[in-house]
Amino acid sequence: VQLAESGGGLVQPGGSLRLSCTASGFTFSWYDMRWYRQVPGKERELVATITLTKTNYAESVKGRFTISRDNAKSTMYLQMNSLKPEDTAEYYCSVTVAGQPYRGQGTQVTVSS
Repeated sequence: VQLAESGGGLVQPGGSLRLSCTASGFTFSWYDMRWYRQVPGKERELVATITLTKTNYAESVKGRFTISRDNAKSTMYLQMNSLKPEDTAEYYCSVTVAGQPYRGQGTQVTVSS
């Protein structure tokens, strides 16, 4: 199982970014996928989950972030709009396959003027 995130960067408050998570080594369309974020010294936060049919979001990002997936490309996305400084974190995607959790290397998102 391999997961690779991309799309992070520096953005001003109110701006947008789209993160991508490209997966390989498993049948992507069969599995729920998740986006987490981590700030040093703080607990990681589950940002969004996408199943085969549903999406769920942390209260902190509802209405601003949208999770989606393209099973044909084995890729998951996180569209982040109206970004705030408190969204600054390392974002990574995750999947649990055969009871084993996997994550990518992460991509840094920094929201600052």
